[in-house]
Parts: sequence; structure tokens; C-alpha cells
Amino acid sequence: MSTATTAGAREHARAQDGTVVECMPTVPAATAGDGVTWAETIPGGGYASKRLARGTTLRLTDLYGDACVSVLLFNADEPWERLNVADTVKVLWQAYVGAGHLLLSDQGRVLASVTAGAGDRSDSFCGTSTATSNTTRYGDGTPHGPTPAGRELFTLAAAKHGLTRRDLPPSISFFQGLRVGEDGGFTWLGSAGAGAVVELRAEMPVTVLLVNVPHPLDPRDAYTCSALRVEAVRGTATAPTDPLWTRSPEGERAFRNTADYLEARGMPC
Repeated sequence: MSTATTAGAREHARAQDGTVVECMPTVPAATAGDGVTWAETIPGGGYASKRLARGTTLRLTDLYGDACVSVLLFNADEPWERLNVADTVKVLWQAYVGAGHLLLSDQGRVLASVTAGAGDRSDSFCGTSTATSNTTRYGDGTPHGPTPAGRELFTLAAAKHGLTRRDLPPSISFFQGLRVGEDGGFTWLGSAGAGAVVELRAEMPVTVLLVNVPHPLDPRDAYTCSALRVEAVRGTATAPTDPLWTRSPEGERAFRNTADYLEARGMPC
């Protein structure tokens, strides 16, 4: 079917209805299931972003075993408050982020909690790839090239929400893990495997940015990254009666900081 004319292009576009295309959202998202507000497949080298309501569960699934998703979170109403990976690790005394961990902002508040996911296949140290690192390794790091870098894709995702490159802090990643040795060196652990799931629960209204690119320490010569499934489902935030609230003194303090902030804005916990 020729697309050289407007009529031909229109017929070609309409013929794609029902075709499964990666990196395309399910529209409307509700057709993906009860309470689903976002459903999308992000291919390797792709990105996505969304504003999520408080209490939403964000479910990330590594479909084929080679996804590596880097995550950034921002306060949806005041985006100068954002994920602080250093505080997330330092305040909670744990660098390997898994179920029960809290993702803290630079204001000491809980942006999201991790409700499912293996800590041995996460990374809070290396961040994502850059244009320079990908150009050196693969020959190209531009966002629309064959081997896009995570930092460049984050820049595109951020722009959709009025943010710029200078607004991007270090990210945290899931599905590809590492360990820190006694000498301070990193050992790459590889994939969590096909079908692995990570779930994050938004504890306040957040804007989430996701990029799906190879881990910076992935030793394979080829740019290797497979598709990631994203689903967001309506729910409720962690309540003071939930064991997660009082799991640690530091976590409880962060939850109380969050509650104080939200209550002042008419969103009681």
C-alpha cells in the first residue's frame, strides 16, 4: 500500500488497527483490565512517562529477560522535589532495593514504596548510560539513533512535563543487578529473568519517567535490551496501620513527613 499520497497514508494508518506494536499505549488503558490507568509496552531503547495519582501501583514486567528499566520520580505538583537515590540508600541503611524499600525524595518524604521485586536485581549505584558512554561503546548515543543512551531518553521524557536536563537526578534501575565487592568494585549479576516483576506504589502524586536501555555494566558487545511491560492500577497509599509504615524508625519518619505535607494540602493519610 503506497503512502506517497495523503489518501494512501490514511489507508495505511487505518490498516494498522489491531496490530500489536511495541512502545504503543493501550488506548483506552481501561481495556487492559479493571482499574488500569496506564498500559504500555516499552521496547529496548525506548522511554515513557506518566503522572500517577497517590495510591497507584505501577507494575513493571520484564517480558523476555533482557529489560533494564531506569526510574525517576518527581513530586507531580512541585517537581523540584524529586527522587534522591543517595538518601534512599543512606537513610534506610540498604543499597540493594527490593520489596519493602522506600524511594525517598530530597525532602525526606516517601515518593513511592517498593511492594514487589528482588533486591539482588536492582541497582542504586550506576545510574543509566550517557551519550558519551554509548558513543564510545556502540558508536552512537543519540536518542533517535540505533543505540540510544538512557540520559538522552530521560531528557525527552522530562520535556513532556516541562522539565529539562538540569532537572534530572541520578536514577535507580531494576531487572539487572550488581554487587559491590570488598574492594569497592562492581560485579554484574545479569537479569532477573523473563517474567520478573517489580511493583512501586505511589505514596503521593508523582510524575514517573522510565527508560529501558542496557545496563552500563552489561558486558555484552551488542546493544541488548528487550521489551518492558508497564501497567498502572488504581489503589490506596500505605496507611499508618500498614506494617511498612513502622518497619523502621527512619521509614516511619519519612512517612510522617509525607503525611504532614499531604494533610496540609487536603489529602489526609
